[in-house]
Amino acid sequence: MSEQITIARPYAEAAFSLAREQNALPQWAEMLAVVSNVASDPTVRAALDNPRLDNAAKESLLLSLCGDALGAEGKSFVRVLLESDRIAVLPDIRSLFDTLKDGADGVARAQIVSAFPVDDAQLASLRAALEKRFGKKIEATVSVDPQLIGGARVTVGDTVIDASVRGELQAMSSQLRA
Repeated sequence: MSEQITIARPYAEAAFSLAREQNALPQWAEMLAVVSNVASDPTVRAALDNPRLDNAAKESLLLSLCGDALGAEGKSFVRVLLESDRIAVLPDIRSLFDTLKDGADGVARAQIVSAFPVDDAQLASLRAALEKRFGKKIEATVSVDPQLIGGARVTVGDTVIDASVRGELQAMSSQLRA
């Protein structure tokens, strides 16, 4: 996995640099999302891995499935990935590009796992507290995990805030064993 990220990083940085120069970060994010989703489809993936198809056929297949979603630069980017046999790392390129874009936009993504459903008011309050703590606009995804017993666990980047009952019980258990 880390090897794929290492391979994907220069491509993501190049795409980000080009998109930033063109003032087209949202367009590039959308292009990468479309081509990544198409290339990740198992049937398309099998065709792209087929050694009998040359790069021109693979390019034609991929670009026809993407339709008008790719601009000239996006098509060139796909061509470069196919020629260098890097199309498999496209999901990682997209992920790294999105991370670079979020950093440039001053956005952080939060994953909130709660023991109970979170209503809009609670989410707004939690998002405001996270924005104050991290100094960035927070885009949150919320899921429910009853195994937390109560409270919530929030992950923003590398930071995990575990305010769940289960997390507290595990911490107490560790302290008692020490």
